[in-house]
Amino acid sequence: MADVRGATTDVGLLLVRLSAGLMLFGFHGWEKLVAAFGYVFQGQEWRFVNGVASLGFPVPGFFAVCAALAESVCALLLAAGLFTRYVAAVVAFNFIVATYRHVSTDMRFELAGLYLVVALLFVFAPPGRFALDSLLRGRK
Repeated sequence: MADVRGATTDVGLLLVRLSAGLMLFGFHGWEKLVAAFGYVFQGQEWRFVNGVASLGFPVPGFFAVCAALAESVCALLLAAGLFTRYVAAVVAFNFIVATYRHVSTDMRFELAGLYLVVALLFVFAPPGRFALDSLLRGRK
């Protein structure tokens, strides 16, 4: 019975990691990553930088690019379960800021809050047996 419970927990963690990580990448991260690339390498205007500046961040372009990396690269690493605790901490910080911005500007905050809770789950809990972290750890 314990093996079944452990296996179902691992499948559940896999589903949460995959769905949250891939949805974050697909619906938010990819677009921000493309925009960040244009901003950094082609000098294109990026309105998101103004939003970051309005929060009082110094060097808003840098922090906007960091947010783009959190929602793209870190989201994919979270989905794969690689460096899970670290990338989850980066995603959590990103969504603490996003949730604050949404709450303080009367925007809907539910999605940002949900991504925050999922990220915090993987800051405090292991990624499960079906994560690359677990597979790599098993080879040592």
